[in-house]
Amino acid sequence: MSATLTLPDTAATAAAGDGKYLYGIIEAPAPARFDVPAIGGRGDEVHTLQLGRLAAVVSNSPRIDYDNSRRNMLAHTKVLEAVMARHTLLPVCFGTVGSDAETIIEKILRARRDELVGLLGQMHGRMELGLKASWREETLFDEVLAENPAIRKLRDSLVGRSPDQSHYERIQLGELIGQALQRKRQEDEERVLERVRPFVHKTRLNKVIGDRMIVNAAFLVDEALEPGLDAAIRAMDEEWGDRLSFKYVGPVPPYNFVTITIHW
Repeated sequence: MSATLTLPDTAATAAAGDGKYLYGIIEAPAPARFDVPAIGGRGDEVHTLQLGRLAAVVSNSPRIDYDNSRRNMLAHTKVLEAVMARHTLLPVCFGTVGSDAETIIEKILRARRDELVGLLGQMHGRMELGLKASWREETLFDEVLAENPAIRKLRDSLVGRSPDQSHYERIQLGELIGQALQRKRQEDEERVLERVRPFVHKTRLNKVIGDRMIVNAAFLVDEALEPGLDAAIRAMDEEWGDRLSFKYVGPVPPYNFVTITIHW
């Protein structure tokens, strides 16, 4: 059976010279509109372009390069959140503008149909959640000294000595503390991840930020297992909250597990 190609009606048609800003790909049985402000602040309508049940979420837009200002990034994200509330979503990279509706339908929905349908199947019934865990600064150095007698002894030997007199010892102390923190980060990271693994379909570990962060992870989670993951993180916070702080967010657009990049 051939797919139906659906173009927007007059209310959503672009003005002369406009393109289509592309937010993401969904499966939808019929054309849809979303009551959320579009990027650009012009009051454009967020709607779908369809090829059968496959749909691109778009809004009219000038053919410009959008800068990644807080306003633009927030507008893009708010649209994704509104779409996610109703559909499984494949997010498209920020700032993607197509020349017109026909180009998006032909070059994305038709040309990449099998790829997109497969990815939607993989993401169906799943969500991305994020977790950051960091040491509490007030306990960190005390732990390092308590667990490493050699570091404590070297630290104590520097008391009362000027930086000039103890230059090399201070360099050595910094290196030893750095090595101890790296070992400690790996151990604590594994403890945290071990608690969440039973509830997670996929994990992506992103680069930690700063000296105190030990985990910067994104999880792809089946909806049915989300309550178990929530409970596991609450239990860690209760058990380790005196030495670790946790930041748990989501659901968020699943950029860590699928992002559609468009090359016109």
